[in-house]
Amino acid sequence: MSDQDLQDSLHEVVEAAQSEGSIYEGQYPEIAAHYKAGVELSDNELDTIADIAISVLRDILGYFGVDSAPIDEYVGDEGELILDVTAGDLAVLIGRHGKTLESLQSMFSLIVSRKLGFRYPVVVDIEGYKSRRNEKLVSMAKSAASRAVRQHGSVALPPMSAYERRLVHIALRDNSAVETHSEGSDPERHVVISAI
Repeated sequence: MSDQDLQDSLHEVVEAAQSEGSIYEGQYPEIAAHYKAGVELSDNELDTIADIAISVLRDILGYFGVDSAPIDEYVGDEGELILDVTAGDLAVLIGRHGKTLESLQSMFSLIVSRKLGFRYPVVVDIEGYKSRRNEKLVSMAKSAASRAVRQHGSVALPPMSAYERRLVHIALRDNSAVETHSEGSDPERHVVISAI
């Protein structure tokens, strides 16, 4: 599939979601009320959220002819629902440096949020790409933190997406020897790790 085919398919998905109109306007007010009030969601409510997210993801994957691809479902370290599509040869959905996957994630999150009526953390992964990338980012963050402490200074990491910057901040939040903050503006926004 060419880049133009991919863009056309993503455009079709957005148009299809928009044409659905009111069905994407919060069909689950009780679950939304519980979540917004900080009430722990029941297993049935969590199952409903997962079912909706998987249904939306399958609809999107249908535009690429892989709607029957296996989807592994699990809970991440921060309590987010992770949906990992494990069909082979889906590199086109990851894109260069994960940019296409970021766009897919944004579109998916928008559709799921509108359908639920609130924003629940659901992460789409393709063939474990984000999982591997997250491990690499955590390792990079810890290495940079060690270097900052050794040099009694600051270390700037390469530009990252907001999601990746958040992972770095989370990875180092319990490290009392360093502090982190973001600098710059997108697409050059990056994390700076400084020794305390």
